[in-house]
Amino acid sequence: MIKTQELTKVYGDLHAIDNLTLELDEGDLFGYIGPNGSGKTTTMRILATLLQPTWGEAYVCGHSIYTDPKKIRRLIGYMPDFFGVYDDMKVIEYLEFFAAAYRIKGAARRKICSEVLDLVDLGYKRDAFVTSLSRGMTQRLGLARVLLHDPQVLLLDEPASGLDPRARIEIRGLLKELRKMGKTIMVSSHILPELADICNKVGIIERGKLYISAEVSDVMKQVRQRPVLLIRVKEDPEPAAKLLEQSKLLEKVEIRDGVIHASVAEGVDDYSPLPTELIRAGHQLTLFKEEEINLETAFMTLTKGITA
Repeated sequence: MIKTQELTKVYGDLHAIDNLTLELDEGDLFGYIGPNGSGKTTTMRILATLLQPTWGEAYVCGHSIYTDPKKIRRLIGYMPDFFGVYDDMKVIEYLEFFAAAYRIKGAARRKICSEVLDLVDLGYKRDAFVTSLSRGMTQRLGLARVLLHDPQVLLLDEPASGLDPRARIEIRGLLKELRKMGKTIMVSSHILPELADICNKVGIIERGKLYISAEVSDVMKQVRQRPVLLIRVKEDPEPAAKLLEQSKLLEKVEIRDGVIHASVAEGVDDYSPLPTELIRAGHQLTLFKEEEINLETAFMTLTKGITA
């Protein structure tokens, strides 16, 4: 659905994006992760045919950004990080105005406007003025607007930016629902936990360079090829840590805030004897599990060029 080949945008000596190559399949929910100024917005504006690259190629739904920009615009819904609204309009008037721009007429226009309002849970605000909406409601209204023409691809630039925790949860739930409807979604964010539990693929970008683009599980494997065990005992952890240091199954053992962090040695696939050894030595286990890797850890590791 989306494919780029060595896509590059240069401003003087600055490479906003540098030889960007990625591919998204139909139904993907792709989290585009990077700090502010990393190239996320530039990428989306190029895919939305609003900005010409310096060189490279990009295809959306099989259409080139160079030869078929009008076709691409009919197939995508692009929501920038900041967008204007017409203050003197009611919510339903705002949507009907854009539906008319998409040449949706009469009863069909009224029907689709009501449907997208219900989808984003704004039906009860249909007769409210746009200026009366909260930031979260305005974001949902913007999302309703880009759904009016039933696009196949959604490009959402920082849709949860500036929202309170409840509004962020609502946006995440809405993105999950849109994916169930078969939409291909590219969503950018610099707040990593926002994307951790909703995306099946992620791309990590910094200073215009795409460090990785893969399934979430593959990203985690690349970040840490060997697990780290988190172990807590009821008593003083020092004796348990000393016992673990003697094990050939472990490479490094240290205590942080009362929890033992034990790195599994290279080539070890089975560390199941460890809890038995601790219990036999008289230690009472209250925690024994692998440390979880999140997208924040992945970003901090990969952007330093460290893969293990």
